[in-house]
Amino acid sequence: MNKRHFLRATALASLAIAGSTVFAQDNVFKIGLILPMTGQQATTGRQIEAAAKLYMAQNGDTVAGKKIQLIIKDDTSIPDVTKRMAQELIVNDKVNVLAGFGITPSALATAPLATQSKTPQVVMAAATSSITEASPYIVRTSFTLPQAAVAIADWAPKNGIKKVVTLVSDYGPGLDAEKFFKDRLTFNGGTIVDSLRVPMRNPDFAPFLQKVRDLKPDALFVFVPSGAGAAVMKQFLERGMDKAGIKLIGPGDITDDDQLNDMGDGALGVVTSHHYSAAHPSAVNKKFVEAFKKANNNLRPNFMAVGGYDGMRVIYEALKATKGQGGGDALLAAMKGQIFESPRGPIFIDAQTRDIVQNIYLRKVEKKDGQLYNVEFDVIKDVKDPGKAR
Repeated sequence: MNKRHFLRATALASLAIAGSTVFAQDNVFKIGLILPMTGQQATTGRQIEAAAKLYMAQNGDTVAGKKIQLIIKDDTSIPDVTKRMAQELIVNDKVNVLAGFGITPSALATAPLATQSKTPQVVMAAATSSITEASPYIVRTSFTLPQAAVAIADWAPKNGIKKVVTLVSDYGPGLDAEKFFKDRLTFNGGTIVDSLRVPMRNPDFAPFLQKVRDLKPDALFVFVPSGAGAAVMKQFLERGMDKAGIKLIGPGDITDDDQLNDMGDGALGVVTSHHYSAAHPSAVNKKFVEAFKKANNNLRPNFMAVGGYDGMRVIYEALKATKGQGGGDALLAAMKGQIFESPRGPIFIDAQTRDIVQNIYLRKVEKKDGQLYNVEFDVIKDVKDPGKAR
């Protein structure tokens, strides 16, 4: 074989190898799941990872001829880490979709990368209203704080709660919760006695709760991120605030299903507004809870789990709709406007805002079969994010 023939044969072989690599890549659909698996928000990561894996176990790992690959990264809830991981997933791993995002700063840190690379970013947890406005490639399957805060602010004055102190974590969703609760409560004739903000990192609720006790409001409205509710409940009860006649209200983060049984009977009677309870009485949810517990050593799914589970469905259905051929823009278009029955109830992705529209339930902590549950007693149907409804 002369030199020219050898080079030509080598080039053809190289092309064949490159072609088979591209072909192999073409048959893999990669989802980069960035979650806080350690640190303060570790329960969020654990719940979403478990839900994503359950969805895959139930629906297979091949969709429209593509093999689904889930790449899980732990960002420890540090936005700079999230951004670096997102960049690596886009550039090195060439993911088709980014997903997860335990807290708002992490979702916002990634938004410019999603826009530049035209990669759909499915937010399964973070709940600040403005997140979907940070990139046209963001779709949300969790909830927004204004959705939950407005519902409890409508309920409170009708149930003897006129004077309220708000206590929120000092970052995006906390400020949303404070603003939308405050605006709606005052509109309904109530009064905000004081608004307190707790640092996000290493929070100490004790001095704030003591101040609330001294102010003697009818109720304390609390928002803290998922995973911190148990600490607030413990200190609220230790200070005898319930016995002093101060009610505890807020979005469902404070009576998180993941932690509720550990809070003890002091949590009984606490009223919250939220989009999901493990006790939601639908057939779809009963099946989901049973399967989730079976797959995860009897762990009870919480609202983070349902955000992850539904997020996987949105991705799967978009891949089916594009017949496995679509790039970022085609996938995004197929995610918009999806309507389906979730374990939480009927939901849809608003095609204009790319945000979730869903029922918000009023719930009270009750004991059922020896366990504590958030039992729904009222529903506000098809709630759009009030932050975008203006």
